[in-house]
Amino acid sequence: MEQMLDNITNSMKYKSYALHNYKTIPQVQALPEELLEAIEVVGHVLPFKTNNYVVDELINWDQVPNDPIFTLTFPRKEMLQPHHYKRMKAALDAGLSKDEIKAVANEIRMELNPHPAGQDKNVPMLGDVKLSGVQHKYRETVLFFPSQGQTCHAYCSFCFRWPQFVGMDEMKFAMKETDQLVQYLKEHREVTDVLFTGGDPMVMKSKLLRAYIEPLLSDELWNVQTIRIGSKSLAYWPYKYITDDDAEDTLALFTEITRKGKNLAFMAHFNHPAELDTPAVKEAIIRIRYTRAQIRTQSPILRGINDKPEIWTEMWRKQVNLNLIPYYMFAVRDTGAQHFFGLPLVEAQEIWRQAWQRASGVCRTVRGPSMSCTPGKVQMLGTSEINGQKVMVLRFLQGRNPDWVGRPFFAEYNEKAIWIDELKPAFGESKFFFEDELQEILSGRISYNCTTDEPLLLTV
Repeated sequence: MEQMLDNITNSMKYKSYALHNYKTIPQVQALPEELLEAIEVVGHVLPFKTNNYVVDELINWDQVPNDPIFTLTFPRKEMLQPHHYKRMKAALDAGLSKDEIKAVANEIRMELNPHPAGQDKNVPMLGDVKLSGVQHKYRETVLFFPSQGQTCHAYCSFCFRWPQFVGMDEMKFAMKETDQLVQYLKEHREVTDVLFTGGDPMVMKSKLLRAYIEPLLSDELWNVQTIRIGSKSLAYWPYKYITDDDAEDTLALFTEITRKGKNLAFMAHFNHPAELDTPAVKEAIIRIRYTRAQIRTQSPILRGINDKPEIWTEMWRKQVNLNLIPYYMFAVRDTGAQHFFGLPLVEAQEIWRQAWQRASGVCRTVRGPSMSCTPGKVQMLGTSEINGQKVMVLRFLQGRNPDWVGRPFFAEYNEKAIWIDELKPAFGESKFFFEDELQEILSGRISYNCTTDEPLLLTV
């Protein structure tokens, strides 16, 4: 496969930066002391890692601290609540030991809702074995967390899976082997999609990735029709597909998947148009698409990064021009630095509406803004007035009970609400239609028949 590598001025050797060495970055050495202090303090609580591609190709250092990619990858003081910032700064100023500082950090982390959206309720059983590296929340889709993929080329400061990266092993989802996954998929023929996630599966060498994926290509797993790979690598390290020593084998693996008749959906995370502009990312996209993989794009809507409709319109247009498929706009999950990045649902929906209006029809494949919350993926459709009452209109795009999908429901108008748990049912109702059933599901009393969707009473 011949591509235009001459478009790429420099092939890079990957170099990561974290708390122990970020001050060696020449551009960082010019930052004011208050920014350096914030990196140190916040970086001891929330994960911090960047790399030379992000630093040299994506960040506009003349615009720091307001540059969106800087905010996306470097800790800012406001990403911790003031009392948390004060507590960690005091620990550092007191010269506490490494273990003592970690203990303080963990105390703060436990107050940041480390398992949002009931993720710990999604872990299935295989007989008497809890599959700690698997999540099965929606009927057709299983998430798999390969243990060697539980890091990233750089960390996003908004990341809802931040506990995967901060040494809190009891909070990690991860699995080393695929044997149990394969057996689970054989016993759950309703599953058509397996999503490799993390972390970022594309930090793995192709040999490791191949060991995880090849078992899923077996004819015995005829029910698995789509393999998804959730990855930020196109934005943070496109050289993975161009000049890394396993680039060609990675692409060969992608081709093997599609030639086997499976749909390979590369779920690319792009948060800002700047991530789509470099020659390296454009070349990497060409190479991945040459394997017949689809590339779908998604991002949360983030204050200070992409909270303007024209940014989303530009991003969707660039993605479509590169033959990518805009897929999701998410609301920021209720964890970590949500208070810093999150927008009220009413504001987020208006940004989405204006961006959607300005985009051409081929860009309108995107869905959002959507909350990936405990009951499912809930889309904020807009606001309306019914019988003189202003309400918020929502619907399920995915649900723990498949029958919820596509059903609209109404909440009292609340211009400040960022997340579903801040909403109240409209029209004087005491509960949303799904709440009682959700509690039955979470308690393990009810499951759903995979072929008929009829509820099964498991215990009395």
